Amino acid sequence: MGLLENGGFETMFTIMFMLVVGTFAFVLIKGITQWHYNNQSPRLTVQAKVVSKRMDVSYHHHGDDHMMDSSSTFYYVTFEVKSGDRLELAVNGKEYGMLVENDIGELTFQGTRYIEFVRTREKD
Repeated sequence: MGLLENGGFETMFTIMFMLVVGTFAFVLIKGITQWHYNNQSPRLTVQAKVVSKRMDVSYHHHGDDHMMDSSSTFYYVTFEVKSGDRLELAVNGKEYGMLVENDIGELTFQGTRYIEFVRTREKD
């Protein structure tokens, strides 16, 4: 008897369906949990220095022709506070372009959510 006989296909389909639904549920719950954590965190403004910047680019291929390809870019900035602790926050493209390594200023954030950075001094 082969794997696809006697309900094997239905079993494989059910397992794959449950994996997809489980993954979707996990990502959704993780996002809601992070959103709730950020909303419950205090909004803090601290002296900070921009120490590094990075981009994460992912490419998406849709079908066999490359006419439907797309990409997504996510921007991150690492700040260092007076205690020496570092904090990497996701920022939008405009903020990413405006921030320069070694900038010093006041960073406002809430949990893992970037709010703003106000430059108080030019870079060294």
